[in-house]
Amino acid sequence: MKRINVIGTSGSGKSTFSRKLSEKLNYPYLEMDKMFWKPNWVEASDQEFFTTLTNQISQPSWVLDGNYNKTASIKWADVDTIIWIDYSFVRTVFQAIKRALIRSITKQEFWEGTGNIETFRKSFFSKKSIIWWTLTTYKKNKIRYQALLKDPTYKHIHFVRITNPRMAKKYISQGHNTH
Repeated sequence: MKRINVIGTSGSGKSTFSRKLSEKLNYPYLEMDKMFWKPNWVEASDQEFFTTLTNQISQPSWVLDGNYNKTASIKWADVDTIIWIDYSFVRTVFQAIKRALIRSITKQEFWEGTGNIETFRKSFFSKKSIIWWTLTTYKKNKIRYQALLKDPTYKHIHFVRITNPRMAKKYISQGHNTH
């Protein structure tokens, strides 16, 4: 287990899990959102994003946090493990709301130097909100990830499905002895 991609719906806890796992394994933590979002919420072009991702995953080991389906052929070419954080819909939405509320109150910058912060209005009263994204993508992601587990294209990848926080904690505490 050297190259790990943690996937899951927004609000599922994949960033928290990824950071903890990377610390436990002493692997670099790579955040796809940080690669994608430029200052003032400007999106990187596909070329910029793909180049950054390719450079970041050229390291011998890493924990990659993020989905971005359009990058599957890049990130999964050499990945050996995909961990799907698959908590219940209620838990995931609760976590997304809690995170959005905290971020909109604290005004903490997402990625240093970008100026990107979450506002209360954007979090709770916009169709571009992370909460809205979580509500509208949860079921689609679940169907897509279930199909992914069975896709023969990715038979070389070890898939791990984590369905609750206790399971996540146990997985991290086991470190390299996870499979």
